[in-house]
Amino acid sequence: MPILYVKNGCAFCARVLQTVEEMGLSLDIRNIADPGIAEELVAHGGKRQVPYLIDEEHNTALYESDDIIEYLHRTFTANT
Repeated sequence: MPILYVKNGCAFCARVLQTVEEMGLSLDIRNIADPGIAEELVAHGGKRQVPYLIDEEHNTALYESDDIIEYLHRTFTANT
């Protein structure tokens, strides 16, 4: 299952989350308000930037909200 790192009050995260909801996708949403999750994010991606999507099944990791939204549509539209 893809992992999406977000934080409260992030407009870019909200855009991605809205897309996830509209598409009816199931993602593992992890909020970096939890210090342990923030450390996990940095360990995975090297920086504390959100939104950040990891999809190990498709060997993909993305930071930019537009890129994430495009990827979700391209990868999961046929599966919904």
